[in-house]
Amino acid sequence: MKKIIKPVLAVSLLVAGLAALVWTLNVRDEVDVKAPMATAGASDSLIARGAYLARAGNCMTCHTARGGQNYAGGLGIATPFGTVFTSNLTPDDKTGIGTWSSAHFWRAMHNGRSKSGRLLYPAFPYPSYTQATREDSDAIFAYLNSLPAVAQPNRPHELRFPYQSQAALAVWRALYFKPGVYEPDTRRSADWNRGAYLVKGLGHCSACHTARNVMGASDEGVDLAGGLIPMQNWYAPSLASSAEAGVGEWDREHIVSLLKNGVSPRASATGPMAEVVLRSTQYLSDDDLGAMALFLKELAAAPSANGTAPASGTPAIPGARGAKLYELHCAQCHGAKGQGVPHAYPALAGNRAVTMPSGVNLVQIVLNGGYAPATAGNPRPYGMPPFVLVLGDSEIAAVLTHIRGSWGNQASEITPIEVNRMRANQGR
Repeated sequence: MKKIIKPVLAVSLLVAGLAALVWTLNVRDEVDVKAPMATAGASDSLIARGAYLARAGNCMTCHTARGGQNYAGGLGIATPFGTVFTSNLTPDDKTGIGTWSSAHFWRAMHNGRSKSGRLLYPAFPYPSYTQATREDSDAIFAYLNSLPAVAQPNRPHELRFPYQSQAALAVWRALYFKPGVYEPDTRRSADWNRGAYLVKGLGHCSACHTARNVMGASDEGVDLAGGLIPMQNWYAPSLASSAEAGVGEWDREHIVSLLKNGVSPRASATGPMAEVVLRSTQYLSDDDLGAMALFLKELAAAPSANGTAPASGTPAIPGARGAKLYELHCAQCHGAKGQGVPHAYPALAGNRAVTMPSGVNLVQIVLNGGYAPATAGNPRPYGMPPFVLVLGDSEIAAVLTHIRGSWGNQASEITPIEVNRMRANQGR
């Protein structure tokens, strides 16, 4: 009997110790929501500042269901673990944040906890928002409280076992989340720090541009080095590599133009990035966009970030079939030699969006079309029509292989299996 008791006791102590460690890690830098706070009404300037910061954080996009009221939540966000539904951020007392204090909201931003103290799922990007300052959080809260209250109950998440449990989420947070406000780098300029704050914090760029592990956590060891966006099947290219989306060699005004207008002399925004420009960055000030541009330029100029893309297999060998399909469907806009048309249709020759190791974005664009956002600076953008009903898998593979291997391009081929996989995942 004693031989059994000792191992059981040892295991029990180990489990208790691990539970205590998980609990300790989950209450680091916890916000005291019971501390008395000033209750003076929010000024117009504070509300306006909060509206601007909410744009910077792209909050309305996720917290507004299609056809629903702004900020009333209900949008389903598909994840590898199930569907998370966004919450009602309007000041309704029963279904929104009408009974929250600014401290409750700050705890949600900084610690990833709801008013009741329940742990929030990181589909709400608090691993990035934790870097926001208390002042900015309070401004956003003041803005949200100025909105019309919408009575819309929050929809329960639809997550598979065991991901729906608070215990599993607590373990995830213990492993992958640490709260902490952005700490300025005193060796850098104020502009650089402002750009870093926006990119890393409210802008939560790493949510897409950083690879995730099997547990859905961002790999901070390769921060902003690119990754496949879960469930969307778009590749968010590396912002630290000149072979992908790094802008170290760009003029600062070209970066600002891309973020503000969705187009620049060097590139255009399509796919998920087009929505970011449409809903968020086009509304930011030139000063803030310039600060982000400065940070991104220096990020891509770092010695460890420069260089060419890793080898992506044997360079594609263009075939007669792909050349004929290109002539029929592509050359009218992109040119017989892939030279494109300035300010209208992008060149394909030497285009790093074409030659990146990952070809998923090219397949997405051919299947579903490619459209820059309609912005104040570019209200009628040129676009590419979808070919999902026009070309089959082997035809798309052939024409993309032709493009990736012609006019000096040396990227690998696209196979029909890759196209079929992307087509099969449409709408998931």
